[in-house]
Amino acid sequence: MVRISEDLIRRRAEHNNGEIFSLEEVSLHQQDIERIEHIDKWCRDLKILYLQNNLIPKMENVGRLKKLEYLNLALNNIEVIENLEGCESLQKLDLTVNFVGKLSSVESLKQNLHLRELYLVGNPCTEFHGYRQYVLACLPQLQWLDGKEIGRGERIQALQELDAVRRHVLEQEADYIEKREEQKISGLKETTEKLLSENQNGTHQNPESSSKAHTDAEDKEKEFWEKPCPFTPESRLEAHRHLEDKRRAKEKEREKPKNKTLRTLITADGRVMNVNEPKFDFSLTEDENNCMLLDLHVYRYRHTHSRWLLSLEQNDQCVCAQVFQLVLPAEVKPDSSTAQRSQTTGHLLLILPLAHGEIKLKKPTARPTSVTSKQNTNKETRPVPGRELLEVDPGLAGSLANIVPKGKESSHKPLQLLQPHQHCGVEERPVSKDFVDDPEVPPLM
Repeated sequence: MVRISEDLIRRRAEHNNGEIFSLEEVSLHQQDIERIEHIDKWCRDLKILYLQNNLIPKMENVGRLKKLEYLNLALNNIEVIENLEGCESLQKLDLTVNFVGKLSSVESLKQNLHLRELYLVGNPCTEFHGYRQYVLACLPQLQWLDGKEIGRGERIQALQELDAVRRHVLEQEADYIEKREEQKISGLKETTEKLLSENQNGTHQNPESSSKAHTDAEDKEKEFWEKPCPFTPESRLEAHRHLEDKRRAKEKEREKPKNKTLRTLITADGRVMNVNEPKFDFSLTEDENNCMLLDLHVYRYRHTHSRWLLSLEQNDQCVCAQVFQLVLPAEVKPDSSTAQRSQTTGHLLLILPLAHGEIKLKKPTARPTSVTSKQNTNKETRPVPGRELLEVDPGLAGSLANIVPKGKESSHKPLQLLQPHQHCGVEERPVSKDFVDDPEVPPLM
């Protein structure tokens, strides 16, 4: 049951800065309210009150609203028009699609002298013979009834036939009240039987019936809406409760923890997978600075909270986030990498320096010893960095030492330089006695 609270009215008074003491208009429609309360004490200056499409069965606690001009109670469970004598300024009353069957209760509106419009469409009393004539004769201040203007001739005729119409209306009203009592009794029996059957099904439930619960629920849902029933306040409440139970059941299903399938980021054999769950567009290129550029087209207005930002794995060759993972073709340096976010497009640019040019230290490996002669067979030679040594079999050390024979002189003699004229092969010409070296004459080329 939803009750009218101060918090509810304040939330509906946003147009009045949340102030309720000076509120002149408030809308409380479609709130599943089952009783009118507190409004006449908190909102004395109220002029317009919307309470349509609720579950209100009785008109009450509105008699102190002296300034109330428009009251909308359409689509409720009201059966009698009452408790509106104190609404001195009431001009319009809307009771469309209610359950007003006691038409004589309309006479309680005689004291509302400013009442001009009345709507009773969709109520059982509108099916009474002489309904319109009776209302026109009882409420001479009315100008519109059910959206139709009241003419002067129509009103005069209704006043002339008031006695006969009233007698006939009261007879129909008595029949309706008797029928209504029977509906209440039958509705109470059906409700009791339904509760008993539900309790029995709940206590004697077995595993087989629980396995068919889903099918039974669908059948019951179909039967509930297809079963014919009279349009009464009880049937309307039953339909409302049925919808409420269904809504609560859905909420409970949502609250239950769901078995979510885990994402496979790394397979059992250690292979890293490419994952792009948000369907981001991206490009992976390499620049001239020996760096990889990963341009990830992140949504422009996506929040840059830490759980959305991408993070580099420290010990793997991949860029990883909660829902985005990309295997890189080469190893990178996570510590030297940088991330940049564009304020215009929202794209995320990752600059990943490659690690293949980095010098890595390796442990020195022991190499076998090499023997050069018989005198240093017991000595070890250390490998020189950057040089490769020839490995020699120890049994061949003596033969290698005698490659050049001893005691023999070389047959090669030192080279002798040739004379310039011999070397060039050109004979010198004799210098003439008459030759004079003139320094002003340039030499011949």
